[in-house]
Amino acid sequence: MQIGPYQLKNQLIVAPMAGVTDQAFRNLCLRYGAAMAVSEMLSCNPEVWDTDKSRQRMAHSGEEGIRSVQIAGADPQLMAEAAKFNVEQGAQIIDINMGCPAKKVNKKLAGSALMQNPELVREILQTVVNAVDVPVTLKIRTGWDPEHKNGVQIAQIAQESGIVALAVHGRTRQCMYKGEAEYDTIKAIKQSISIPVVANGDINTPEQARFVLDYTGVDAVMIGRGAQGQPWIFREIQHYLETGTKLAPILLEEKRVIMLEHLAKLYALYGDYKGLRIARKHIGWYLNQTEQRQFRADFNQLETVAEQCSMVERYFDEL
Repeated sequence: MQIGPYQLKNQLIVAPMAGVTDQAFRNLCLRYGAAMAVSEMLSCNPEVWDTDKSRQRMAHSGEEGIRSVQIAGADPQLMAEAAKFNVEQGAQIIDINMGCPAKKVNKKLAGSALMQNPELVREILQTVVNAVDVPVTLKIRTGWDPEHKNGVQIAQIAQESGIVALAVHGRTRQCMYKGEAEYDTIKAIKQSISIPVVANGDINTPEQARFVLDYTGVDAVMIGRGAQGQPWIFREIQHYLETGTKLAPILLEEKRVIMLEHLAKLYALYGDYKGLRIARKHIGWYLNQTEQRQFRADFNQLETVAEQCSMVERYFDEL
């Protein structure tokens, strides 16, 4: 799959997830087989660019892959300024968010709320595309609600506006993350435009990735929640796509190394205080089996980096 001048090595992309796909997580996913990882969503409001959270999301030093940065907002000029600012900070691709279903985003008429206003969508896309010299991509949902699935219309507007690739989550905004993703709309979108299309939603096994690629005809798949707690899923999916066989489950020792490295990256990125708190959710995803409930409860009470690392070490020693 080609995005502007960038040729992806395979058909696997990490979905942008606020509070999850920071640089530490993106680099792990890239190392374990993802072709590209899209950053966490950044607001187009310049008043928040100088916050710690925004500065960390805009920092690209040490980035291991193509720097695709997602921006969100509803004002065409502010979106264009945000795009230009992030390109100055090192973004190689600008991704526009019209897929986020979160209420705090949608109440500002941003994210997937924009799909209710196709003409504003067109204005935002054209303004951003004309503002920067890097490729601009777009992420949408299938529509606003099940009765208003206008994904095909928005996809055609995107292509006409100069968007070079489109990612589609197989749910409407109203569906949030409930129920099952549907791929018929994504298939229809792929058939209606000529730019690359990426399918997203409920792709959490190698078999599902194969099915979605074959059923929809898309150029790539985007994996979000399926990678939480298992960044090696990209390696497993790629092996299955290439050979039709499944890899053996990850060895405990490799899982130990990955988890401890992830912790170290979080502490380095956020500092000890914030890093150990963010680590709690990631460890929860790594150890999401019901029998690990007590471990997770105990881990979440720890207040030092040394205690967290030691507890993870002891967990694997006991196994």
